[in-house]
Amino acid sequence: MKPGPKAPPTLRALPLLGSLMQPSERVVRFFRYYLTHVKGELAGQPLILADWQVHDILKPLFDTRTADGWRQIRTCYVEVPRKNAKSTLGAGLALYLLYADGEPGAEIVSAAADRNQAAIVFDIAKSMVEASPVLSSMAKIYRREIVLPAPTGESVYRVISSEAYSKHGMNLHGAIIDEVHAHQDAGELYGVLTKGMGSRRQPVTFAITTAGHDRKETSLCWQLHQRALRVKAGLTVDPSFLGVVYAAPADADWTDPKVWALANPGLGLSVKEEFLDQECRRAQDMPAYENEFRQYHLDQWTESEQAWLPMRKWDRGATPVEREALRGKPCFGGLDMATNTDLAALVLVFPDDAGAFDVLVHAWCPADGIRRRAQRDHAPYDAWARQGFLEATEGDAVDQELIRERILEYAAEFDIREIGFDDWNMGYLGPKLLADGVNLKPIRQTFKALSGATKHLERCVLRGTLRHGGQPVLRWCIANTVVMKDGPENIKPSKEKSTERIDLTVALVMALECAGTDEGPSVYEQRGVVAL
Repeated sequence: MKPGPKAPPTLRALPLLGSLMQPSERVVRFFRYYLTHVKGELAGQPLILADWQVHDILKPLFDTRTADGWRQIRTCYVEVPRKNAKSTLGAGLALYLLYADGEPGAEIVSAAADRNQAAIVFDIAKSMVEASPVLSSMAKIYRREIVLPAPTGESVYRVISSEAYSKHGMNLHGAIIDEVHAHQDAGELYGVLTKGMGSRRQPVTFAITTAGHDRKETSLCWQLHQRALRVKAGLTVDPSFLGVVYAAPADADWTDPKVWALANPGLGLSVKEEFLDQECRRAQDMPAYENEFRQYHLDQWTESEQAWLPMRKWDRGATPVEREALRGKPCFGGLDMATNTDLAALVLVFPDDAGAFDVLVHAWCPADGIRRRAQRDHAPYDAWARQGFLEATEGDAVDQELIRERILEYAAEFDIREIGFDDWNMGYLGPKLLADGVNLKPIRQTFKALSGATKHLERCVLRGTLRHGGQPVLRWCIANTVVMKDGPENIKPSKEKSTERIDLTVALVMALECAGTDEGPSVYEQRGVVAL
């Protein structure tokens, strides 16, 4: 490997860093001999990097070189669960870029979705400098800046706020961007920072985060996550990008300690198994905490920020529903028309003598643009349509006349006692169905109208008294659903808080409202827990 070009040190050479050693070895020695831990039981001890930090991150980042000897990798994206010392690694890397990377007039920043978050990495770095007689003697230390005077131009490491408009004109050598999943501006700050590196020879953007839940195209974290997976799989060629993702498989048993080890490379070091066991037990006792545990401690991308129903409980009801056996039986329906251009759904619930329900689902989506909708909603609408789980109607809007025909077919096959509906977008279909003799019940989308049925659905899932056959469109909507609550602890599904579509969930809740709700306390209520 051709060595990188020599450059004058920022102030004076650090004596323990040889110029002939591998670049990554220089980084490792810098951490070991000039930095110490500043928090916890290891505070004051030399900062010796773990094997995974060296081999998976620092060696490829610093040793991969272009033909003329400069660093090839300009962006390093690291996605790893909490407690795996990613902030400590980011702080140490920022100081290496400042003190030992040989860049005259280096400008380094810590950035995040807000200034307080950005300051976390900087404050660790500042404490490291203050604990080192060598590093502190070379620098002027301020509240939010570390400045190194030098004949070739002073170098500086600072914290910046999140307002991207004020960051134009910077000339960055390095940017440490923390908790990328929290960025809400479609990567505007990220774009400004990376564009501010154009005149540097070998700048580094080091983006660190846990997994997120926002899978929209505008999500910066989701874009970087997907890029990391594509580059690793060889589907995208980008020699300037290094993506390192530690995560438990999506279908893994999140309660299994063996799965925890797959996602946490620092398990037994910075991450204690006792801590994960405690958090896992909490998630099992409080289903609303499950997504938080999986996202922050297993690095799994969840369907929403805060799960309402535990999907492992939902999946217990995936036993087949025999439609022929339900013919002629009484049932209740929920009809959600959403908008003319998106999902519409009819859900029928069939109560049995034991208080359980069988569920049948019919969903519609306009055929035109179905692939575009699949990309937008991150859901395989086209595959569901081919498999018969979703009916694609002709044109670019839901065919309400076809929906009317299907409802009348169901009315002829089953004893539909009542169909609940939200009057949104029902100006055409509602009067038609009433004229057809269908018994409709308008249900306002309020806490008062929906709370009882929402809690009833919650109880049915937790008790295992809902049989839905594993219908994938309904499952997707359930997984997306976040509920909101009011002061008196009423709850209802929230289309505003849920990051993806929940139309079938709403239809199911309205069907249960028509069927009537039981009066028993929910499991959450028994435990004193509110499903947020």
